[in-house]
Amino acid sequence: MAKKTDKKEESESKEVVETKEEVKDTKEDKKAKLAKLLEKAKKLEGKVEEVKDIDLKKKVKPQEEHDKKDTLVPMDDYLKSSIHLGTRVITPDMRKFVYRRRADGLAVFNTALLDDMLREGIEYLSKFEPKDIILVCKREAGWKAANKFAEITGVRTFTKKYPAGILTNTNLENFTETELIFICDPWLDKNALMDANRVHIPVLSICDTNNLANGVTKIIPGNNKSAKSLGMIFFLLAKFYTEKHNIKVDGEIKVQDFVDDWDNLQAPK
Repeated sequence: MAKKTDKKEESESKEVVETKEEVKDTKEDKKAKLAKLLEKAKKLEGKVEEVKDIDLKKKVKPQEEHDKKDTLVPMDDYLKSSIHLGTRVITPDMRKFVYRRRADGLAVFNTALLDDMLREGIEYLSKFEPKDIILVCKREAGWKAANKFAEITGVRTFTKKYPAGILTNTNLENFTETELIFICDPWLDKNALMDANRVHIPVLSICDTNNLANGVTKIIPGNNKSAKSLGMIFFLLAKFYTEKHNIKVDGEIKVQDFVDDWDNLQAPK
């Protein structure tokens, strides 16, 4: 019995020693791994220090404000007019024009892309004579700019209320035949949009991030809720439309005529 007990104790003692050695090896492995991780972290820290000097705004926004030089107006004027500020809603139709969201949830249009689309809008509008265009703007924020545009170009314009049926009902005294309907908002000006679609007249529309573009032939993306944004859009359309159609204008067409207190406005931060 004594021999068996000795062997058992010897075996248990051996197991304890082996266990201690395993624990020691494990600790040494952990120390080695930790040392490697610390060394790797120092190398990464060095790389991070190098990156700190990079202008992340320019790196992340290659197509945004400061990269495009040949814009219709200085990029600061676009920002000053808030043309780039959308709503908190982004529809599938308008997602491709949106660059990012602000911290407050507002969508932000890609301003360089807005400039491209305004150029396309000008070219599209210029295909039609003033007598063949009807402009509709129900939103009060756009009345001043729309009426100024009408005054300069001679385009027939309806603000406040669109007389429904003038495109579709031949029995109406004010029945009108036209070749293009230009609207400021597909939702507010939906009656004009629907009438145009019924008689297959193309539609040019200013569309915000929350607009659906069903039935719209050509989109001008931009903030269509703000008087200063709509003023900027109509200013550019009037300026270049009159040039392309050789319409004589008394004096220079200025943004100040379309946007109240323009000279004192500041770009939103």
